[in-house]
Amino acid sequence: MFADFIKRLTQPQDRPFPDADARLALTALLVRVARADEHYDAEERDRIDRIVAARYGLSPFEVVKLRSEAEALEAEAPDTVRFTRAIKDAVDYEHRIGVVEALWQVVLADGVRDADEDALLRLVSNLLGVNDVDSALARQRAESLR
Repeated sequence: MFADFIKRLTQPQDRPFPDADARLALTALLVRVARADEHYDAEERDRIDRIVAARYGLSPFEVVKLRSEAEALEAEAPDTVRFTRAIKDAVDYEHRIGVVEALWQVVLADGVRDADEDALLRLVSNLLGVNDVDSALARQRAESLR
């Protein structure tokens, strides 16, 4: 179903991804982070829904549809690098910091910081080109929202 999208993610691009592709890649990355501890629960899904609704101004129906597509894409996609490349190409640095903060919100949604989630967030921050200081500040902002 997502073979064309995955193919676009894996091939070099001379231009940024369209907004819809970047939106799907970001949502799939949120899902991937939520699934990192092998517990993908209602709190995490709800947090993802709120993040994408606020970020993209989507209706509840559109949010559920996007998350559903992102869940399917995440299950099919080979690795995290593809998602981060699409986001890094489409989003400026300041907004990538916002992406890291959103990822931390998802990680913290269930009230538990798991070592696998922490490791994935460190990798993703690096792949997004967000430095350690900005990543730590994003985590602190996410923690203050809990």
